[in-house]
Amino acid sequence: MALALAAAGAKVIVADLQDELGTKVAESLGEGHGFVHLDVTDDDNWESAVTAATEQLGGLDIVVNNAGVEITSLLVDVEAAQIRKQLEINLLGTTLGIKHAFRAMRPGGVAGTGGSVINVASVAATIAFPGIAVYSATKSGVDRLTRVAAAESGRMGYGVRVNTIYPGLVPTAMGAGLANDVARLGLFASAEEAVGAVVALTPSGRLGEVSDMADAVVFLASDGSRFVNGAGLPVDGGMGM
Repeated sequence: MALALAAAGAKVIVADLQDELGTKVAESLGEGHGFVHLDVTDDDNWESAVTAATEQLGGLDIVVNNAGVEITSLLVDVEAAQIRKQLEINLLGTTLGIKHAFRAMRPGGVAGTGGSVINVASVAATIAFPGIAVYSATKSGVDRLTRVAAAESGRMGYGVRVNTIYPGLVPTAMGAGLANDVARLGLFASAEEAVGAVVALTPSGRLGEVSDMADAVVFLASDGSRFVNGAGLPVDGGMGM
């Protein structure tokens, strides 16, 4: 997503807990981009990160809430700590991201010219897939949060559009981990069978790619989506329809 936004002409600040990796990503974007440390569950950290990003960029027009975690578990075995972790990163983190984006972008904020917030939900918000109940619930929460945020922004005159995407399964570390986990739980005979089941549910006949998600984010960040607001954009090959 950072690479795609940079290629489209945006100046990008990467924000993450992983300082070394985040710095490498920022450096790979070239001159004019940067990195800030961010724990998305920490309100004060959000404030300082947004302030630093705005100072580095000379403004702030786009915030992408992409941090997320998935812990696979049957409901009969789920642990309270697993529930809290997913709620805090996926839902609390996104809420705080919207909060501080609004504060920066609204009239009188440190940026003050409006903008676009893009939240990353999941096809899990739109389907019932076994083993990911809590993750699905948090991503459904991101969907509702997006729509209320868009309504509040409009009512309060912030000038900030808020949309969300629903990625399908992508063979990243998280996606591969999910396939292995549902097989380990006995929901599928193997990780390969789990992946095959996802592909079978997808009219486009394949898994998603990182570039599919990145291009959708660029669209929602751009003037090409200037009248798209409070929307959920499936980027799942039709899996969740």
